[in-house]
Amino acid sequence: MWMLVILLSVRVYRIKPNLACIMKALQQPVIFKTISELMRGMEMPPPLHPLVAVVNYDAQKISLENAGRSFLIDFYKISFKQSFRGQVKYGQGFYDFEEGGLAFLAPNQLVTMTGDETSYEGYTLYFHTDLIRNYPLGSNIDQYGFFSYGVSEALFLSDKEKKIISGLFENIITELDNNTDAFSQDVLVSQIELLLNHSNRFYNRQFLTRKAVHNDLISQMHSFLIKRFAGHLDSIPTVQEVADYLNVSPRYLTDMLKTLTGQSTQQHIHDKLIEKAKLLLATTSMNIAEIAYQLGFEHPQSFNKLFKRSTAISPSGFRRSFN
Repeated sequence: MWMLVILLSVRVYRIKPNLACIMKALQQPVIFKTISELMRGMEMPPPLHPLVAVVNYDAQKISLENAGRSFLIDFYKISFKQSFRGQVKYGQGFYDFEEGGLAFLAPNQLVTMTGDETSYEGYTLYFHTDLIRNYPLGSNIDQYGFFSYGVSEALFLSDKEKKIISGLFENIITELDNNTDAFSQDVLVSQIELLLNHSNRFYNRQFLTRKAVHNDLISQMHSFLIKRFAGHLDSIPTVQEVADYLNVSPRYLTDMLKTLTGQSTQQHIHDKLIEKAKLLLATTSMNIAEIAYQLGFEHPQSFNKLFKRSTAISPSGFRRSFN
């Protein structure tokens, strides 16, 4: 059966390349503005609610002629795979995904239709921004950083967690099957928010239980920053640069670091920068402006401000303390 598989970045599930797929990839992306349009594209009945739908993986189909086509969906997607035969790349290694998991997609991210005969079991939840627009979730949904994660950073679920998630999907399905009334949208939004909150909890667990993988990433990050600060910098390292080096998404890296270290990626970059600045202030005769330029600052004032905010003392004051 031809299935819909979401590819978010260079860390993707690939099919064997052929000329037809390459030609499809060069075409303009297909745009699905509504869930109804997507259902038609998957040769499925119209959704029971125009702004939200839950689809069983067994029912999803993408015609072979669309394999390799890029497309955009103007709504959120949450994929719940109860089982998946194979491995996915996670950080710097590959991990079995057979225990099941969740992957998330925000609106207007470019993805790809791929013909894939791999065995899947589970559900896909689609919901439009208009469903949550007049609710607190509409303003707060950006706090769920996993919508910015890559496929390789999917949420791996234990058997117990899988049962909880499965129950939440079934509750949404049950509500959609009921006759619509004045409370239907309130109930659907609250159920989606509960699903997102459980996902937050389980991601926090995942950061903690996969410490070996994440500690390796942290060590690689520190080594990378030390090398970057070893010589003269054209610019200060960015969060995107560090994430690209580690082959993870910026949001995932920051969320992981905050859970394990209490600091964001930007804070780790600044810590390494301040360490280097202290070394230069203590062991060289370079003036403050020269040190600022060597560390990648365009303006010495910006260096002074960051140094004082981080150490509660100015660069010149720190240097005087050694005399």
